Amino acid sequence: MRYLPLTEQDRREMLAVIGAKSVDELFRDVPQSARLPAKIASLPDHQGELEVERAFQAYAAKNVSPASAPSFIGAGAYRHHVPSTVDYMIQRGEFLTSYTPYQPEITQGTLQYLFEFQTQITLLTGMEVANASMYDGSTAAAEAVLMANRVTRRHKALISGGLHPQYRSVIETTGRWEGFSAVVGKPDVDGHEDLAANVDKETSCVVVQNPGFFGHVRDFTELAAACHAAGALLIVVVTEVVSLGLIKPPGEMGADIVVCEGQSIGNGLGFGGPYVGLFATREKYMRQMPGRLVGETVDADGKRGFVLTLSTREQHIRREKATSNICTNAGLCALAFTVHLTLLGEAGFRRLAEINHAKASELAHRLAAVTGVQLLNESFFNEFTVRLPRPAAAVVEALAAKCILAGLPVSRLIPDDPSVANLLLLAATETATEHGMGRLVAGLKEVL
Repeated sequence: MRYLPLTEQDRREMLAVIGAKSVDELFRDVPQSARLPAKIASLPDHQGELEVERAFQAYAAKNVSPASAPSFIGAGAYRHHVPSTVDYMIQRGEFLTSYTPYQPEITQGTLQYLFEFQTQITLLTGMEVANASMYDGSTAAAEAVLMANRVTRRHKALISGGLHPQYRSVIETTGRWEGFSAVVGKPDVDGHEDLAANVDKETSCVVVQNPGFFGHVRDFTELAAACHAAGALLIVVVTEVVSLGLIKPPGEMGADIVVCEGQSIGNGLGFGGPYVGLFATREKYMRQMPGRLVGETVDADGKRGFVLTLSTREQHIRREKATSNICTNAGLCALAFTVHLTLLGEAGFRRLAEINHAKASELAHRLAAVTGVQLLNESFFNEFTVRLPRPAAAVVEALAAKCILAGLPVSRLIPDDPSVANLLLLAATETATEHGMGRLVAGLKEVL
């Protein structure tokens, strides 16, 4: 949206039309105690469009962009190459301006690509049914816990210490208002956490992540069996969906619900969004699944067509009985995901995953040779954790000054735990280069 400043004359005319004497009168319902006593001194007065553009360009110039510097930042948002074909396709008018397909007779195109999207998600996750997207991975994880509570009629979720801290926070916040408890494990730095012993008859679900927040890759088959023996569900979270090109799908491990962040396919980093949540489950739980489901049918003439088979959201007739309060989906981001994955195909997707793992393996090998750097992972996909001889946050800042984005200090997301102060989380995707890795290694040797 463009910035269009108002003049004093504009304000007077607008106030006259609505019958208000001043701008302050518009806020008369706000208690005086809730208002600031004066303007914020550090904020400038309104300016013209050209001045505003110059100001924000100056702010932007202070950032080190992953597009202009070696970047090894991951932690749930990954820099991948998105083919230009993806943007070209999703910016076509029939896709860019389409909205919720309430009327199937005029939205067959939208319904068809959502159907294809669902099919891709089930194939990737090894599950039986997927919905037509959700906001993002973190809110999908919270919705998965709510769904498990409905299925089991229990209200206690066990949260792995290997789950992304922000995902954990969303689940905890949801639990505070939806009336379930979230029992959170300690940060699973070494990847050896054993949750099976904590599953009891009150547990509705266990939430794990694979690869975990610290990069560890695990097989949760035994944990799934322990959950099922206790009548609980296993929820597997995947923040790096490209990993499913190499790693055993959660469905083959016995997962009951799988949620993913789909940003890595078709969607750029975009300063934090918008992203797309993926959600898949077993067919027997389909009616408790949040969001909506596009199905295939035939019309009156016997021709293939698509409809909303399941859409028990609150703005439909279900209202308070709806399985979800998500009001819309991330349709355009889902389309970008589908276009990109279609361009890759199965062989291309597997090759992309292989390249990611190879790049990360090379980076890990080179970093492990740096004095004072300790690799903490026995296994990983394209992301791993190292322990530095001093606090990682200061190291990251020092390298950013050299235009090197060296990863994420774990303390940024887990600030209250001094045991993680020296931990650095790094990711290497297909965008990593030999030159960039060399700069990171050289930079670390200088600042450590």
